[in-house]
Amino acid sequence: MWWSGAGAGLRMRCPRCGERETRVVDSRDLEDQATIRRRRECAECGARFTTYERIEAARLIVLKRDGRREEFDRDKLVGGLRKALTRRPVADDAADLAVDGIEAELRGAGVSEVPSSRIGELAMDRLGGIDQIAYIRFASVYQSFEDLAALKREVDLLFDARDGTRP
Repeated sequence: MWWSGAGAGLRMRCPRCGERETRVVDSRDLEDQATIRRRRECAECGARFTTYERIEAARLIVLKRDGRREEFDRDKLVGGLRKALTRRPVADDAADLAVDGIEAELRGAGVSEVPSSRIGELAMDRLGGIDQIAYIRFASVYQSFEDLAALKREVDLLFDARDGTRP
């Protein structure tokens, strides 16, 4: 459908005649709770048509370590968490739910740019609460452990946290 600036807000144009005056005949929330389906009727020709309205979230830009900037890619983060969770005894949607929480936290912070390191920290926090083996898998890639001693230190921190001795 066409959008046109008119008056105080945007108005929907009729797809048949282009008239700007339409009225909403019926409005319903869809199952995903983020989309509204509206049946409209043209004031000029009487044509009825359906529109779908969805809130568009503000763009979230990731500041990479090398200085590049790129748009937040939810699928990329989900893929990384799924790899870490491969063959672990967790729900199939664990990665998606973790990324839902990460994205909500990032957007809730009210910033439009976020360092990739912050996303990595949030991902590690979420994985730590889901599965410790997945956490170590992710951390080993994300933190690029240089040797076994560095990996051992991270595992020791997990043991300390589990035993309640971590500060």
